[in-house]
Amino acid sequence: MAETDEELLHEIEALGGKLAQARRSIGKRIIGQQEVVDLTLTALLCGGHALLVGLPGLGKTRLVDALSTVMGLAGNRIQFTPDLMPADILGSEVLETAADGSRAFRFIEGPIFCQLLMADEINRASPRTQSALLQAMQEKAVTVAGEERALDKPFHVLATQNPIEQEGTYPLPEAQLDRFLVRVDVAYPDRDTEREILLTTTGTDDAESEAVFTAAELIAAQSVVRRMPVGEGIVELILDLVRACRPDEPEATEAVRDQVSWGPGPRAAQALMLTVRARALLDGRLAPTPEDVFAMARPVMIHRMALSFAARARGEDLGTLIDEVARQITRIEEAA
Repeated sequence: MAETDEELLHEIEALGGKLAQARRSIGKRIIGQQEVVDLTLTALLCGGHALLVGLPGLGKTRLVDALSTVMGLAGNRIQFTPDLMPADILGSEVLETAADGSRAFRFIEGPIFCQLLMADEINRASPRTQSALLQAMQEKAVTVAGEERALDKPFHVLATQNPIEQEGTYPLPEAQLDRFLVRVDVAYPDRDTEREILLTTTGTDDAESEAVFTAAELIAAQSVVRRMPVGEGIVELILDLVRACRPDEPEATEAVRDQVSWGPGPRAAQALMLTVRARALLDGRLAPTPEDVFAMARPVMIHRMALSFAARARGEDLGTLIDEVARQITRIEEAA
């Protein structure tokens, strides 16, 4: 039986109420950083993965722990180190001897077999170990000893990353960066927020978040996001924005041709189509607007583009460039 507009409207409104409750629950443990919380929630609502980039001590691990509780997901944490091996993530087969003397291989699952995987300091592991996540992030399955094994549903990776400028890190390859739905930059808190953090977290009591969703409810919410209506104007705006950030496209702006080495692929447009819907939901709206496209442009595309060598030498900033292109495209759309 076909779903009616009224039924979809009711589902969107009900989901909006639960999301507001989830944000309040997360806020008991995460003080400030509302944009960081919302972007991470957006990734989960879209069924994707998020890369949290920031210096140590800014609450990234605490946020992932709070999300695991609030969203009702079974979580595991992997501390990525230079000596971590792929088998430490995926699991391995061991040869066991039974009481009768017979031998058989038994697969021991690694920590990746969960619903919410925290990959802590992912860029401290070698490229060989980083690549162990590629199939899992895209296909929600892993292949060990020639056998493909499905992961739990839903499956999300929330990875933390220290800035590449720090010693002892390995830049993530482009193929892996592209598998992250959004990149979330975690900055220092402002003075008032830091004051509240000091007063709240150095006492005898530590606030706890409570579960708002279950895994099944999160899967249902992801279905609602995909069924939300998107206007034709928003679709065209997304296409205009993504294509304008590719230096070889006719639609590319002069700044992009001058500064960008390679631009975002179709996966960026797909990510924008999903994240603008989730952002509208989080704001209690029934459909995305051009403002949603502008707001999601940087977190969706900044890790899917690269500045040219000359642009890096001049000290150009990729995030600023994306904001300028998005603002320019939005103005053209509004004028039309």
